[in-house]
Amino acid sequence: MDTVVAVPRGLAGVVVTDTELGDVRGREGFYHYRQYSAVELAADRSFEDVWHLMFRGTLPADTAERDAFAAEIAPLRVLPAELRDALPALARATAASGPLAGLRTALSLLGASAGFRPVFDLDPAGRAADALAACAAVPTLLTALHRLGQGLEPVGPRADLPYAANYLYMLTGREPDPVRARAVERYLMSTVDHGFNASTFTARVIASTGADVAACLTGAVGALSGPLHGGAPSRALDTLDAIGTVDRIEPWIRERVLAGDRIMGFGHPVYRTEDPRSRMLREIALQFGGPLVDFAVEVEGQVERILAELKPGRELHTNVEFYAGVVMELCGLPRAMFTPTFCAARVIGWSANVLEQAADSKIIRPAARYTGPTPPQPVPALG
Repeated sequence: MDTVVAVPRGLAGVVVTDTELGDVRGREGFYHYRQYSAVELAADRSFEDVWHLMFRGTLPADTAERDAFAAEIAPLRVLPAELRDALPALARATAASGPLAGLRTALSLLGASAGFRPVFDLDPAGRAADALAACAAVPTLLTALHRLGQGLEPVGPRADLPYAANYLYMLTGREPDPVRARAVERYLMSTVDHGFNASTFTARVIASTGADVAACLTGAVGALSGPLHGGAPSRALDTLDAIGTVDRIEPWIRERVLAGDRIMGFGHPVYRTEDPRSRMLREIALQFGGPLVDFAVEVEGQVERILAELKPGRELHTNVEFYAGVVMELCGLPRAMFTPTFCAARVIGWSANVLEQAADSKIIRPAARYTGPTPPQPVPALG
């Protein structure tokens, strides 16, 4: 019999590979991109800088290097004509599901129309070129699909705007307020990568087969779409709406916790302290201020108190989705675009992981423990 190794459900705590891209240290409440704190990068650098770090291994040394990378990306935001022509039909077909569902098909079409080849057949430069093209196209695809779904014409990208500002411009058709553009940029920077989460692992599994970059990213989007992964920012905000007023917080939360329901926006499978992304986004929200922020802070405090009482011994704090929803709402993003916006950042991390995995030709092929009826059983005759 082949030797097998039993591991925890969900592969929790199992190391499956080595990576130079970053890590999450859950007990410390810390995560990093390569050797730099992700939260510090989000405070002090630009999105393009982080993209350069993940793909090229270093931060731009000066503004000239940053500008050169931005100039390399900007033309890639424009979609191939074949893909642009297909988007109206794709938006109609996914009207009930939203832009993230449309993105799965759009990425496949992008890879096919652009001639993406299997990463197994490409050298590192060819893989990186495909990954760069896919990442640059994702914001254009998402905003076009959203606008078409709303009966509006897509807004083409602007080469003179940085990543986050261009994303908001394509979404709304208006050049964004710099304060809101920076708030969204910091959110995007904080969600580029986050260890071996489900979507990142999915991308790497597909990359290990030698498939093309578009196939890897399509699988990652599918994993992200699940509400237990990236689909929670709007649900966390829906929770605030459902509670409604301060006097309803305690009874509403107690009823849900005692019923065994999950409180969206709270708890994380890795962190045993406060999520550093949530801490940063709370600070951004507080800079905006207003009734929604005040209410969110009050809900956070009461929920943590109630969870500590009803689930003693467990560290349950807000995760990135809770204040991400608040910040995106304050910046004018429609809720249907909360998870797609997350995707517009995470595609950079997925692609960096695909490139790293593609350098190792070993296919990821774990085993499963069979628990069905004892074989072999006689095949019954048809009655």
